[in-house]
Amino acid sequence: MNAPGPRTMGQQFGRRSWAEPWKIKMVEPLTVTTRAERERALAEAGYNTFLLKSEDVYIDLLTDSGTSAMSDRQWAGMMLGDEAYAGSRNFYHLESAIQRIYGYRYIVPTHQGRGAEHLISQAVIKRGQIIPGNMYFTTTRLHQELAGGIFHDVIIDEAHDPADLHPFKGNVDLDKVQALIDLHGAGNIAYISVAGTVNMAGGQPVSMANIRALRALCDRHGVRIYLDATRMMENAYFIQQREAGYAERSIAQILKEFCSYTDAAWMSAKKDNLVNIGGWLAVNDRELFEELRNLVVVYEGLHTYGGMAGRDLEALAIGIEESVRDDHIRSRIGQVLYLGELLAEWDIPIVRPIGGHAIFLDAKAFYPHLAQIEFPAQTLAAELYLDSGIRSMERGIASAGRDPQTGDHHYPKLELTRLTIPRRVYTQAHMDVVAESVKAVYDARASTRGLRMGYEPKYLRFFQARFERL
Repeated sequence: MNAPGPRTMGQQFGRRSWAEPWKIKMVEPLTVTTRAERERALAEAGYNTFLLKSEDVYIDLLTDSGTSAMSDRQWAGMMLGDEAYAGSRNFYHLESAIQRIYGYRYIVPTHQGRGAEHLISQAVIKRGQIIPGNMYFTTTRLHQELAGGIFHDVIIDEAHDPADLHPFKGNVDLDKVQALIDLHGAGNIAYISVAGTVNMAGGQPVSMANIRALRALCDRHGVRIYLDATRMMENAYFIQQREAGYAERSIAQILKEFCSYTDAAWMSAKKDNLVNIGGWLAVNDRELFEELRNLVVVYEGLHTYGGMAGRDLEALAIGIEESVRDDHIRSRIGQVLYLGELLAEWDIPIVRPIGGHAIFLDAKAFYPHLAQIEFPAQTLAAELYLDSGIRSMERGIASAGRDPQTGDHHYPKLELTRLTIPRRVYTQAHMDVVAESVKAVYDARASTRGLRMGYEPKYLRFFQARFERL
């Protein structure tokens, strides 16, 4: 890596440190609770950090979705919201920004990413079709399954090993894709679902060489590639830092090239695009666009607002421009690296290489005495909250859900607890507090008991499930 976090740049490499490319203009007070207060809050929440009240949380690392701090330009843009029901000028600003930065032709706004996932699944997937993907994501796979599709994981094997140092663990295994085409026929492949900086693998990126090779394979068989572009700016950064030939290219240039190898993209704009709500679909096929533009009226709102207010469309258009600035993404990932390197110094088991949006703690290595059905990642999230008021989230068996055919639990190889860093929100001092809390929980690991699930919702259970101490 050419650009480690601020602390290690100065201390490890003997160069002058750098700081965030922004200054704080407004603050939000945080609540510091007692251990007794946290025990009560966690019990009331059924040991599920999603069910905690935000006022009971000190440092909130539950997600980077919709939790970023918007810039002064974005807040100013919200005052220019054109709240016309049809044809808002802010939509055309957003359309132009996506076309210019990502390179797709046709744009459909949605209220957030899962709205886009729903539309593309309903428009494209025929019952029984196969959707190969580089590891599942919870909402993506559910929408694919609800549309009658069958997901198949085609990520490289290294992605399932948290200790493997492969620089692009998000890569698609081309042999696995070819095998599915040979078995089912290209006509039975709805599309290849590719995600940048694969969330469930620990924020691991896809290389440019891999997406280029996948494009060539799909062209031979007439198969489409659809991109989950949610964290593609971070993916572009890793290409810039790790892949030969890209060190001198900007994030914006790398992003646009990567997108050029795909046929369409959906976006949860609440991540990379630096807004608190919003999403979009972008496609190159005019016929598909007309279908999506019709469906969005049914499920989301008119095709020029898609469930968002005009002011939110404007903030999103500005956020897209800001998100591809090299100094921004360097600082954003630098903070994640800073936390990860602190934990690595203490030999705390995390997914390596360090990803772009979060540190993923290896809960299996934390709690080898807990069976996976005792929800070790959920347990670790609960213990971190009890120790310090830090809210994290589970990415393991609870998130994996159940097989829709058999009803059995999915048992993923990775059982992870995610410390997700919001963009432009916390300081390095907050990261120090987080690191020290993780170490305290790790030191007490031998005496930790697991959980059992007491209440299980039908869909996306990790959001609302309730647990009990064993």
